[in-house]
Amino acid sequence: MGTPVFAVASLEILHKNGYEICAVVTVPDKKKGRGLHLSFSDVKKYALENNLYLLQPESLNDTSFEKEIISIRPDLIVVVAFRILPKRIFTIPKFGSINLHASLLPKYRGAAPINRAIMNGEKETGVTTFFLKEKVDTGNIILQKKINIDDSDDAGSMHDKLSLLGAEVVLETVKLIGNDEVDLKIQDEKLTTSAPKIFKEDCNINWNTTAAEVNNFIRGLSPYPCACTCLNGKTIKIYKALIPSEVFSTAPGKIIILEKKLYAGTNDNVIEILELQLEGKKKISASEFINSLNKSVEYQFKKCD
Repeated sequence: MGTPVFAVASLEILHKNGYEICAVVTVPDKKKGRGLHLSFSDVKKYALENNLYLLQPESLNDTSFEKEIISIRPDLIVVVAFRILPKRIFTIPKFGSINLHASLLPKYRGAAPINRAIMNGEKETGVTTFFLKEKVDTGNIILQKKINIDDSDDAGSMHDKLSLLGAEVVLETVKLIGNDEVDLKIQDEKLTTSAPKIFKEDCNINWNTTAAEVNNFIRGLSPYPCACTCLNGKTIKIYKALIPSEVFSTAPGKIIILEKKLYAGTNDNVIEILELQLEGKKKISASEFINSLNKSVEYQFKKCD
């Protein structure tokens, strides 16, 4: 059971290693874009390409969906980036139901573990498989694997790395369950941190924080939903930045152009902005943005209302 491209690697590795995929469950098709064209999930795309039986329930609480799962008689349900399963569904399989989560549980429970870990300046993260319980992300841990977060990583690159690492862990987890070799670990509630869903209002850059915090904020939200700021009433998305080796200070948010490089002030230093996108425009480099500025005018990024 899964929806986005993150889940495809786990489905693919099980399928290619000879496990019987008795059904693939994903979200219903949706109309998107100005033309309201029908689109479907990445998981559905893989299922169709590989002739796998597909289910797209409108509601996981429908009795018809429950009856369908019962009739399939799965030994195990594997959940990767999907909805919250009702207890009467995840208790159907003989071996129960497992979930892959993109953090080292109990750290970063919630909908945005990859983003939040980078935004908080973590140097490592990982993936966890666990048996489902009614309370989200609280089940007993089966396997965990760690991975470093490099300074050059953003949410996009870590998403791809964790998807592949997660697939390997899912395969290993399924093997352990099949061989009755699982050694469960109870989550330590004292170590719990949360990773709540990110909304538009959460993406505003606070220039009154440190350069490291601003840079982590940008990395953690890139490429989506993307950190933003405002200039002359217009929203600007910032995709990529770095902290320069030299330290110099200016007013938070104030734009400085030096040697054809674009800097913005924080409360202790500056960051160099590399890629950004003006409202209603395409993504551009810092040099292209500099060329659009009036060099005789002082500019300052501000928090969007």
